[in-house]
Amino acid sequence: MTHYELTGPEDGETVVLTGGLTVPLFYWDGLAEHLHDLGFRTLAFSAYGRGYSQRLMGDYDETLFAGQLTELVDALRLPRHHVFGTSMGAVIAMAYVAGRSDIKSLTLAGPAGLSAAPASRWLFKSDHAAAFVGRRLGRRLLESHLDHNVRDDASAAVLTRMVRDAFRYQGSMYALFSTLQNLPLHGRAELFRSTGLSGIPTMLIWGDDDHVTPIASLEEARALLQPQQSHVIKQCGHMTPLERPDEVAHLVASFTTNPAERPER
Repeated sequence: MTHYELTGPEDGETVVLTGGLTVPLFYWDGLAEHLHDLGFRTLAFSAYGRGYSQRLMGDYDETLFAGQLTELVDALRLPRHHVFGTSMGAVIAMAYVAGRSDIKSLTLAGPAGLSAAPASRWLFKSDHAAAFVGRRLGRRLLESHLDHNVRDDASAAVLTRMVRDAFRYQGSMYALFSTLQNLPLHGRAELFRSTGLSGIPTMLIWGDDDHVTPIASLEEARALLQPQQSHVIKQCGHMTPLERPDEVAHLVASFTTNPAERPER
């Protein structure tokens, strides 16, 4: 079961929104509203184990998440569409668009995959260690992760409320730690490179105060992706679609209309 929302003008071009490690589809509400005002239709959904989508027993890996998105888009019979992925969702978006002929553009915001692996990665190599950490420290680690995502207090409060709500459901912490075990969020240069060679018009967006996927990876991402447009949002943290929905929506609208018209900045 996948919880999704397909909303906006029925005659508008569709933007498929792919979220990060912990967030439900409500994360996209602000950006979706601005995109609707600009004439776009949006498809937002909660990945398995997030929001109100199903909690599964098994490996939460790239195949599972990309497969979920493929099945959803195909079931809804979407026409050619744009894809927007943020953080972990950028990795899923790149895996999803590979080999598809119905992708009009790809936007990646603060993408995971290039920053250095954390020192704690050894914890997730063992099922027993991951399960122990999840039971004893999972809630604390989740709260710590959320604290680093956004720059301003108002956005932080909104983010914390929406994520806490969904993590009340049994299986949520299992899904989170299984994802950290089974979905590589570091060392993904080849995925970026292959996406850059795909011919899909691509835009890169990054917050200059991103502490989750630091902006130090921006130049490497540019070199691998060769995006038509690249934008740094000033005084913004990791979650650009949540923190600056109006600005991001206008970047998407401009890019999807004229991918090569605006210079990189």
